[in-house]
Amino acid sequence: MSGTSENAYLGGRLTIRQPAQGYRAGVDPVLLAAATEARAGDRVLELGCGVGTAALCLAARVPGLAVTGVELQADYAALARENAAANGLPLEVIDADIAALPETLRQQQFTQVIANPPYFDRNAGSPATDAGRETAMGEALPLETWVDIAARRLAPKGIATFIHRAERLPDLLCAMRGRLGSLECIPLQPRARREAKLILLRGRKNGRAAFRIHAPVVMHEGATHEKDGDDYTPEISAVLRDGAALPFPK
Repeated sequence: MSGTSENAYLGGRLTIRQPAQGYRAGVDPVLLAAATEARAGDRVLELGCGVGTAALCLAARVPGLAVTGVELQADYAALARENAAANGLPLEVIDADIAALPETLRQQQFTQVIANPPYFDRNAGSPATDAGRETAMGEALPLETWVDIAARRLAPKGIATFIHRAERLPDLLCAMRGRLGSLECIPLQPRARREAKLILLRGRKNGRAAFRIHAPVVMHEGATHEKDGDDYTPEISAVLRDGAALPFPK
């Protein structure tokens, strides 16, 4: 890792140090944290926590959580620990491959599991030149493995929440079949009348409710980008700047 930079999240409530080059967390982990309906006292596990952005955004919004992150890349895991300490937030970080969790973790259950798996199927694309970015963005483990591990770590009635690219929704749904139920999806549209690029998907262990696909959440105002600076909708701006929740509809 050649160097790091510090970036403000949640309107400056969080300062996250991350690699200056390679994989850098954007808005996706913030949206994942906002969509996680955790409550004080919950035990939360993030699979592939990177530098801790999603886990720390969630801990900043919901006091009283016990949060654990698992990260394969040791330098990213070290940054996650530093970020937790610098922001005064609880986050235990375990250096491990999620497919080979330590026995102590495999004996635990969590009320919430969250994940932002690598987006790109390397059977259909080229690897990134930066090793850290490639590990974070290139899918080494199939989505079915991510879902299986999440389901196994959930307590009964616990909830797993994922953020992923919209075209991978069929893969996620297939992976969740027989493992998670009461599935719900929120499409994330870049602008009104545009196709969704991302989706939030959650499932409940032992859930039996019918699948629900909710109305899309629009990220940006207007049909095109027409001014300097961002043009986030008020709902998304509240998430990114104020740490507001982005709950699944009841």
